[in-house]
Amino acid sequence: MLSRNAIRPVAAPPLPAPRGPLSAAVIGALRDAREVTAPPGVDPGGADPYGADLQLALYCLYELHYRGFAGVPDEREWDPALLTVRAALERRFLDALRADVTPSDDVQAELDALLVEPVEGQGPSWYLKDEGEPWQVREYVAHRSLYHLKEADPQAWVIARLEGPAKAALVTVEHDEYGAGDPDRMHAQLFADMMRALGLDDTYGAYLDAAPAQTLAEVNLMSLCGLHRGLRGALVGQFATVELTSSPGSERLVRAMRRLDLPEAAVEFYAEHVEADAVHEQLVRRGVIAPLLAGEPALAPDVVFGIRASGFLADRFADHLLGCWTQDRSSLLRPLPDHPAAAPRPRSA
Repeated sequence: MLSRNAIRPVAAPPLPAPRGPLSAAVIGALRDAREVTAPPGVDPGGADPYGADLQLALYCLYELHYRGFAGVPDEREWDPALLTVRAALERRFLDALRADVTPSDDVQAELDALLVEPVEGQGPSWYLKDEGEPWQVREYVAHRSLYHLKEADPQAWVIARLEGPAKAALVTVEHDEYGAGDPDRMHAQLFADMMRALGLDDTYGAYLDAAPAQTLAEVNLMSLCGLHRGLRGALVGQFATVELTSSPGSERLVRAMRRLDLPEAAVEFYAEHVEADAVHEQLVRRGVIAPLLAGEPALAPDVVFGIRASGFLADRFADHLLGCWTQDRSSLLRPLPDHPAAAPRPRSA
């Protein structure tokens, strides 16, 4: 099926600006086509595992497996030196997550907990529904663009690592994520349509330089789990977290946009997820996780880890947004033009 949207030339995004010695080493190596070496005295093992420097370096190395970057040869995707650096950064990130997330093998209890909505919830979707302003909705969408413009791509890595019913069910969910054959219904395309309706730049990677570490970390977890066969259980746990919790949050975002009288074209992405993810919840629980654990019961702790690590990073992201918004501060490193601080101040009489 042909797309009704104009097909734009495929272009890789530019490399971002570094945020510290680790990201400077990685970005410099990609820009100059040289072997990556960390500056003297810089140890990935001593870096803040959730900090902007390590998370940006890791994001850039993962992005080589997606769109890449302008001017960086495709062959760098499998550069042994870059892969060695990536492994060191991954170890630091993964070790921190395992230390901060309580282990368990009770997958059923974990899934049941995901389905319980708090009576008085907290988080960005609750805030936006009740008291958010248009500039905060736009910021939220800019943050989410780092994942949603490639929605379902990190999870697609796990398809080849599953067998039988679990693979078939996951592919069914992915088929919906990719528009069920209609390119205009791909969730990434719906998200791009929403960005344009909100006056945002829908170019892939447009807000990378504005995204804080908390945003990068959530996307990096997906890539980390998707690119490692040994983390296939964690990837399924992460996917389950999204599919089991997305529908209520999407419904709140729809209500937020309509309360603020934002363009109806902006509402469609989240309206689609209210219905689609309610169906996906059953598919993931019964069609993916149940047969996966029946065939590989040893993966139960990994599934729980994926759920809890995803929740841990989501809470960090939510705390960042709400901490900024309740003080009328931008949650982005580069505020959007309609942020209150960017508005011209009236002249005094």
